[in-house]
Amino acid sequence: MKSLVYMAAAVAVIIGAGCASCPCGSSSASKSSITFDNAWFYDKDGKFIEERGKDAYIALMRYHGYPVFPDTKKKLWVSDYGLGEFTKVGLAALGFANTEDEPEGYRFMLQDLFILPGQMLPEHYHLKTAKSVEKMEGWLVRHGTVTIIGEGELTPGLKERLPASQRGTATVLNGVSAKPGDFVKLSRITSRHGQLAGPEGVIETEVANFHDNDAVRHTNPKLKFP
Repeated sequence: MKSLVYMAAAVAVIIGAGCASCPCGSSSASKSSITFDNAWFYDKDGKFIEERGKDAYIALMRYHGYPVFPDTKKKLWVSDYGLGEFTKVGLAALGFANTEDEPEGYRFMLQDLFILPGQMLPEHYHLKTAKSVEKMEGWLVRHGTVTIIGEGELTPGLKERLPASQRGTATVLNGVSAKPGDFVKLSRITSRHGQLAGPEGVIETEVANFHDNDAVRHTNPKLKFP
């Protein structure tokens, strides 16, 4: 399989033989692999270049045949959590609804999440705020594979798979493997959780009640959010 590495002069995704870019259900085995060079996402002073981060996720979308509309890149939220290791710890989100204006009990959110190959959405949890009750959420995998990390019995070898920067602060290490069509939800409200993408990254739809950024807490104090 040919590997695609993103360097400063390469901002395009290569799709292999087959109909990987059409909704025909063809196997991802016909596609080239997709990888990224962490240095490309930072300027000479080490500052994260958000536009390049967005380019990577757009490439991931095209790789999996996810629809990319003219305003998709503009609407995309991306973060490297201030760690400088975007290919290991990071996230993109495309929000469709987050209904703060509805009465309590009727508020909901809908968004798609994008995680690069081997990248981790770091461990976090959600508290109650003046705007909303605690967030309850679940994820429907659309493309790729992912390990949903949460409370429960220790999954052997999972800690060693995490980025080194996250191992020392991880408090939950139960991993649930999910593939396209699988739906996984939090074990309980306020439980700590994170995600670790598989070798082709993951695209998933998140459903939840209203999301308030002020309610998010990360177990790693070095992380910056939002």
